[in-house]
Amino acid sequence: MSDKKIPPKTEKDSESTDIEPDIEEVESSNVNESDEIILDPLEEAIKEAAHWKDLAARNQAELDNYRKRMAREKSDAIKFANGSLLSELLPVIDSFQMGLTAAINEDPDSIISKGMEMVQKQLEEFFSSQGAVAISSVGKEFDPNLHEAISQESSDKVPNGHIITEIRKGYTLNDRLLRAANVIVSKGPDSADNEND
Repeated sequence: MSDKKIPPKTEKDSESTDIEPDIEEVESSNVNESDEIILDPLEEAIKEAAHWKDLAARNQAELDNYRKRMAREKSDAIKFANGSLLSELLPVIDSFQMGLTAAINEDPDSIISKGMEMVQKQLEEFFSSQGAVAISSVGKEFDPNLHEAISQESSDKVPNGHIITEIRKGYTLNDRLLRAANVIVSKGPDSADNEND
């Protein structure tokens, strides 16, 4: 074995051993800081990924809403596309109805009356197949959303505010008003009318 002697520890040596742990602490703190620096980009990447994921989800929801709105608008366009055509046909049907009424009054059993009744039935079937429905008015309460009052008359049989006569038929198209019915509205019995005067 070697004869080297280990010198006794001096104050200087004890100071150096005290310093060494400080250096280790500094080095370990540097390691921790560098670990945090490595984690920060990861956290930023996670936050950015969450942001893009949220944005993608919002865009997907907007696209779904857009598709639903377009489907609804397309459906409405199909339902009401024939509205203007049917509106233009209504005066023709009114004239036809007046001719039919005149033909029936003259001779209800004539071939012309029977033929006109068949044509009227076909027209009604065509209108109903297109979603147009006649508004029933006589005897019903006056509704300004469906009826247009031409005049008021006294009536003992029909209560006040109800419809006595329908002058022109009204129609709805898929539950939307196509044309209001022209009607005469009751103002009640004559006695009530005199009391109001």
